[in-house]
Amino acid sequence: MSALPETANVTPIIEIVDVSKRFVKHLDFAAKIAQRFGANVHEEVVHAVDQVNLLVNPGEVVGLVGESGCGKSTLGRMVAGILKPSAGRIHFRGRDLTTLSSADAKQAALKVQMIFQDPFASLNPRMRVRDIVGEAPLVHGVVSAEELNDYLDQVLVQCGLDPGFKQRYPHQFSGGQRQRLGIARALAVKPEFIVCDESVAALDVSIQAQILNLFMDLRESLDLTYLFISHDLGVVEHLSDRVVIMYLGRVVESVKTEALFDAPNHPYTQALLREVPRLETRRSSYKPITGEIPSPLDPPSGCHFHPRCPNASERCKREQPALKEVSVGWWSACHLND
Repeated sequence: MSALPETANVTPIIEIVDVSKRFVKHLDFAAKIAQRFGANVHEEVVHAVDQVNLLVNPGEVVGLVGESGCGKSTLGRMVAGILKPSAGRIHFRGRDLTTLSSADAKQAALKVQMIFQDPFASLNPRMRVRDIVGEAPLVHGVVSAEELNDYLDQVLVQCGLDPGFKQRYPHQFSGGQRQRLGIARALAVKPEFIVCDESVAALDVSIQAQILNLFMDLRESLDLTYLFISHDLGVVEHLSDRVVIMYLGRVVESVKTEALFDAPNHPYTQALLREVPRLETRRSSYKPITGEIPSPLDPPSGCHFHPRCPNASERCKREQPALKEVSVGWWSACHLND
């Protein structure tokens, strides 16, 4: 089961196969004693990502969208190698990352980089720009010590920063400049695939536009592939070739961007798009999705969206809908498609 059919003769740069992630809070000593005496305490398990399948082809920009807490950032961190999946496999250019030798795994890790949401928290406040951007390429042998200074100048200029900033600290920059530093740090090891985790969410709208344009320019000049994680459908529409919608740890829809915004298939996607402000709908009343997103500690049975879905049936409460291809290149997980 895949969220996109593999293009003929093209190996996906990233392939996610039945990947799940569970976070378990184990009982401490006191809780174990209480449990022995009959207290109703037990380990808590957060079902962050639940059997996700996804392909990303070279040169593609895939937008990953969903409400806060749906697991999209956790999925991005697993793709970037920051978190290990509890189950399933992640392939880089057709090779299972868990079966690679240490040398090959190291090279694969360099080829997949991540840009984080908070451009201040993700930068070491005690390090100068020279070390923040230059440490990784020097340690991993991307450049030699003699080449480093010129290489840093090149990377900083590429990201719209003055090379004279190399001796500054992160607190001496604006939010937009700090995000450019985060981009420069990711680009410094010459990656092929970049996970952007809400990379413009913390910025002013005018600065967001500058950073988005920078992403598109870098895509063209460096032949990059992006997984762009966001809750902002307006940003995703501008940037992405294809959009993947997640809800409570599961992929519910995947299709080309234009088709998704013209006629969404899944009820959750339809509800999300109704909330996007547009000029042609400025006189319509705002109708939020009913109810709250359920807790990943105790997700609903069957279709996770059924407690909030206006079209839910008894089948939706019992049976998990499979992610099926409803038309060419269009995948959706909803019993209504049957």
